[in-house]
Amino acid sequence: MNRLKVMIIGSGVAGSILARRLSRLPALEVHCLEKVLPDDHSEAGTGLNVGPNAIKALQLTDPELAAQVLQASLPWDSWRLSLADGQVLFDLPLSQVADNPGIRIRWSELYRVLRQGAGEVIRYGAHVSSIAPSPTSPGKTCVSWTQEGVEHSLDGIDLLIGADGRYSQTRATFSGAPEPVHVGVAIIRTLVEDTSNGLIDDYAQWFNGPHRLLAFRVPPGHIYIAATFPVEKGAEIPDAWRTAEVMRQTYTPATGQPSPEMQWLLDAMCDHLSDSHWARMQESPVLFAEPLLPVMYIGDSAHGMAPTLGQGATQAIEDACVAATLVERAVAAGNLDVRSWLTELSDAREERIRFVMQLSLDATDTMLAGADPVAGARWKTEAPFLEKLSRLFRDVRFASDAQREAS
Repeated sequence: MNRLKVMIIGSGVAGSILARRLSRLPALEVHCLEKVLPDDHSEAGTGLNVGPNAIKALQLTDPELAAQVLQASLPWDSWRLSLADGQVLFDLPLSQVADNPGIRIRWSELYRVLRQGAGEVIRYGAHVSSIAPSPTSPGKTCVSWTQEGVEHSLDGIDLLIGADGRYSQTRATFSGAPEPVHVGVAIIRTLVEDTSNGLIDDYAQWFNGPHRLLAFRVPPGHIYIAATFPVEKGAEIPDAWRTAEVMRQTYTPATGQPSPEMQWLLDAMCDHLSDSHWARMQESPVLFAEPLLPVMYIGDSAHGMAPTLGQGATQAIEDACVAATLVERAVAAGNLDVRSWLTELSDAREERIRFVMQLSLDATDTMLAGADPVAGARWKTEAPFLEKLSRLFRDVRFASDAQREAS
């Protein structure tokens, strides 16, 4: 039997899950290219919270892999929002809006677990030199790469999957680089050793006006900190912000008495400004499939979004679980029509992703210029928002589920 050639560009969150699942299908010949080496986590970020919806999707799709991810993480059970002086505005147990906890984990640990799960299908240290339509097989694609100084090429690819992140070379090649939509918020991320003596644990936020500190504990003994502040949309982050003096002035309340948690976070953040990651929140238009060639986009390649509700990596996991499930179902039914897979993925995911992106953007209101965190917290305790949060965390659907329910 001639097997379909599948090439996955990138073994991040979505790429690793897909590489693991699809490589188990005898009908597919799966290749996955990753530019970093196995132990290189320099681009793995700092820490992240993964929503209950992603854990639910992974448990439904791959219980063994889900168990490994849970073992490497801490549970995300609550969301607390306070002012910088310690006044609590709300404290939400996620059990009120979710069927299961989310997780807190280091990026590098999540990558390690997921890549290890994919096994030898991932080719590390592979630097892609060319992505193009196939010169010999109309309607297919071709990828060339260098690995350990040796040039490689795979032609006649039946399904090319761009899982190569927000600045996807795959998407830029076939569909054009998406124009970023800036939110008007800058974000600073850092990971520090936990010397808080229990002050910092589960997911919490502290506000001084629209200026926010977010933090939570991740294993093994670290605290993830993310600071945000308003910036003009599209403007560069001012150099003045990159100083401890400005940071302390910005996040210290008018009373001059930050809460013990806020004081510890402020000290830790200022001590690590030089090795923090600075970025601007932005979105990108949703696109899951190239219309003329068999090319799939997944994770950040398909939809960059504001990270306010922790849905970046979360939706990458959802994407991969849905895509893997639909391909597995199609292959089991004898359907090897790749175009039908792409259509089904788009149908299954686009409405969901647009809902998630809009809710994440709505929840960013407390971080915008002139925002009132008290008013912003108040509406997040009311039924309309909580109902949407419940839909976000609970309503995990797979390809064809809606069609089967309607039939």
